[in-house]
Amino acid sequence: MFETLSDRLSGIFDALRKQAALSEQDVDTALREVRRALLEADVALPVARDFIAKVRPRAIGQEVVKSITPGQMVIKIVHDNLVEMLGASSQGIDLNAPSPVPILMVGLQGSGKTTTTAKLALRFQTRERKKVLMASLDVARPAAQQQLKVLGELAKVATLPIIAGQMPVDIARRAMEAGRLGGFDVVLLDTAGRTHVDEALMAEIAAVRGAVNPHECLLVADSLTGQDAVNVASSFHARTPLTGIILTRVDGDGRGGAALSMRAVTGCPIKAMGTGEKLDALEDFHPDRIAGRILGQGDVVSLVERAAESFEAEKAEKLAKKMQKGEFDLDDLAGQLAQMRKMGGMQGLLGMLPGVGKMKNQIAAAGLDDKLIKRQEAIVYSMTREERRKPKILNGSRKRRIAEGSGTSVPEVNRLLKMHRQMADMMKQVGKKGMKGLLGGLTGMGGGMPAMPPGLPAMPPGLPGIGRGINQPGMPPLPPGFPGFKR
Repeated sequence: MFETLSDRLSGIFDALRKQAALSEQDVDTALREVRRALLEADVALPVARDFIAKVRPRAIGQEVVKSITPGQMVIKIVHDNLVEMLGASSQGIDLNAPSPVPILMVGLQGSGKTTTTAKLALRFQTRERKKVLMASLDVARPAAQQQLKVLGELAKVATLPIIAGQMPVDIARRAMEAGRLGGFDVVLLDTAGRTHVDEALMAEIAAVRGAVNPHECLLVADSLTGQDAVNVASSFHARTPLTGIILTRVDGDGRGGAALSMRAVTGCPIKAMGTGEKLDALEDFHPDRIAGRILGQGDVVSLVERAAESFEAEKAEKLAKKMQKGEFDLDDLAGQLAQMRKMGGMQGLLGMLPGVGKMKNQIAAAGLDDKLIKRQEAIVYSMTREERRKPKILNGSRKRRIAEGSGTSVPEVNRLLKMHRQMADMMKQVGKKGMKGLLGGLTGMGGGMPAMPPGLPAMPPGLPGIGRGINQPGMPPLPPGFPGFKR
C-alpha cells in the first residue's frame, strides 16, 4: 500500500535534501508536487488542499529557514501533518462494555465484510482471549449465512445457528440472547450489503441498530475503490453514526488515498486494515507507522510485532541450542523460510525496512520476491533427509535431480547452497562468540541483508546496501537492543 505515493514523495524530498538552503519558492514548488502526488493517489481534493494549507506556513517559517538541514525539517513537518491527517494516535476496537459486547459490521456488498468479521472474531479469540459469537444478518445474498458458518469453522469461532426465513432484526435479537445465555464476551453482527447506498440498506441497518444498540459500528471499506470509498464512508456516516473504519485489500492498493481521506472526511478513526486473504491477515492501524511507510522511513516496530506474532518458542529454543553448537542444516533453513512466509513474505518484510523503498530496482533485478521463497522451499524439500542434514554430499548428479524435482535449475540450487553456507558460517560465529559473532559475520558480508534475532527468520544474504540504508539521514533509530541489524 502507498507504493505510488511513497515513490513520488521520495523523489520530491530527495531533491530538497540536496539543497543547503531553501527559499520560499523552493518550498512552494515542492509542495505543489506533493499536492499533485496526493491527488494522483486518490486523496480527496479538499483534503489535499487542507493538508498543503497546514504544511506551508510551517515549511516557510523560521524553524526551517534557520535549520542546519532545512530539507529534513520540511520532511518532518510533512510527516507530522500526515500523522495528524491519519488520526494522530492509534485507536483499537473498544471492547470495554458489559458482555456480550455487540459490534455491528456495515458496508457495501463485495467490500470484504464477512471475511473481515471472521478475521476480527479470530483476533478477539486468540489475542484478547474473548469468547466470540458471529451472526450473519444477510438474508438477501445467497449462501451469505453459510459463508460465515464456514469461516467460523475455519477460525474455530462459534456462529449463530441458521433459521431459514428469519429477518435481520430477529436474527440480531436472537444473537444477543444467545450471547447472554452462552456466556459470550463479544457478538459480531455481519449485516447485508448493497452495490450502492440506498434507502432499503439504511433502513435495515437503522432497524438493527435500534434492536441491539451496538457498542461499535464499523464500516468495512474496500481501499481498491479509491475515491469512491471516501464517498461511501461519508454516506454511511451521514445516515448512521460510525465509530470506526476497517480498510480491506490494502495489499492490492498501491495508491492508498482512501486511507488518507477517510479519517479527514468522516472524522472516524481507521481502526484496522486487511492485508491479505488469510484470516490472520489483519493489522491495527497506526497513523505514525503508516506515515513512516509513506515517507520511506520503514516500520521496524510493526516488523518486530509481526515477528513476535509468528514466533514459535519451541522451534526457536531448538534452533538456539543448535546455534550454540554452531549447527545449521538445510532443515533449519527451510524452517526459516517458512517463518518468513508467515511474516508476510519477502516483499512484506522488505517494505518495513527503512531505505528499502529506494532500492526497488535492485530488489527486482535480484529476483527477491515471494516466489523466490517458494522456489527455495521446493529445492530443500526435493532433497532426501540425509542431503538436508549433510549438504556436503550434494554432487552434480544429485543437484540435477533436485533441480528437476523442484522445477528449478542447477544454478538456483547452487545459490541456495551458497546462501546456506553463509548462514551456517554466521551460526558458527554465534556459537563461538555470541551475538558479536553474528554482527561480525554481517560486517564481513559487505552490508548484506539484515539477520533477524535467533529463532526468527534470517534474511538471505546478498542484497547490497540495505544495512547501510537503515540509518540514513531522516530514518528513525532502531529500537534499543534490537539485535541483528547492521548499525
